[in-house]
Parts: sequence; C-alpha cells; structure tokens
Amino acid sequence: MSVVLDASAVLAFLHDEPGGDRISSVLDGASISTVNWSEVVQKALQKGVDVDGMQQEFIALGVQFADFTPRQAEIAAKLWPQTRDHGLSLADRACLALAIDKELPVWTADRVWADLSLHIVMQVIR
Repeated sequence: MSVVLDASAVLAFLHDEPGGDRISSVLDGASISTVNWSEVVQKALQKGVDVDGMQQEFIALGVQFADFTPRQAEIAAKLWPQTRDHGLSLADRACLALAIDKELPVWTADRVWADLSLHIVMQVIR
C-alpha cells in the first residue's frame, strides 16, 4: 500500500504508542518526507534512542524517503492559511504537501488533521 507517513505516525510505531501497531501494515511502499524524517530523528534522540542505522532499518522495511522538492515547498506554503488555526508546523505541511503532490493518502497520529478540509485521504491512527 502506498501512503505518506507523518512523523507522528512513525514515532507512534517506534515507541509502541497507541495506534503505532497499525503502521507496520503500511510500511512496505510507504513514503516519508525528508523533512518529517528529520523530525523523527530529533524526537528519537530526545528519548535517548540510538538512531545510527535507523534509516537503513526503515529502508529494509520498504519505506521510501522523499526529498522535499520546490513544488512541495510551494504547496506547503500555500497550505499555511488554511492550517494555521490548527497549529500545523512546517513539517506537518511538508507531509501534507508530499501527499498532495503524489496524490496519496496520509497517515498521522495528530487528531487535529481530521478537522482539515483538504482533498486528500487522511488516516488518523488513534
């Protein structure tokens, strides 16, 4: 299954948080923006996780890392007016921009995303 993963979904998977168990079924073929990967690594480091080799482990599971393109940068910027009241960060909008650009569903643990009126499929995992 091809989906875009938000950092919150990957972190839920990594840390055995609620909903994280649902992520293993979509890892093979899933994409994550390099912007969101940076967030995953940062948050993992904050929890004391050894991140050496972590990217290779995700690649072995079938996850693809998508470079943040100029097109996605523009999409993310244009999402700001309709997402600012929901508190979405640039990384959140980068994730959404990848999903919009590739016309793929996005999986997240951030419940507030369910309130967004975007023309993409969103799966909130908890």
